Amino acid sequence: MKKIHTSIKRRFGLSTHNNPYSFFHPEEKTNRPKTFKTEESAHAWAAKTGLKSGEYSLKKVKKNKKFQIIKKT
Repeated sequence: MKKIHTSIKRRFGLSTHNNPYSFFHPEEKTNRPKTFKTEESAHAWAAKTGLKSGEYSLKKVKKNKKFQIIKKT
């Protein structure tokens, strides 16, 4: 990528030593799956969002240290 002059970086409020590529090329952020540290917190979140116990299951993720809710279809 071509270098950007310092005055342009000042105008946009960018730091002068970092690569501003992501500022000039915005991408849509993808939604990542929600994870929980404990089973209880996962069940509480599911109940709060209106999921019943038969509508979802828990999956161990992130080196078996966190839990992810998988909706059954």
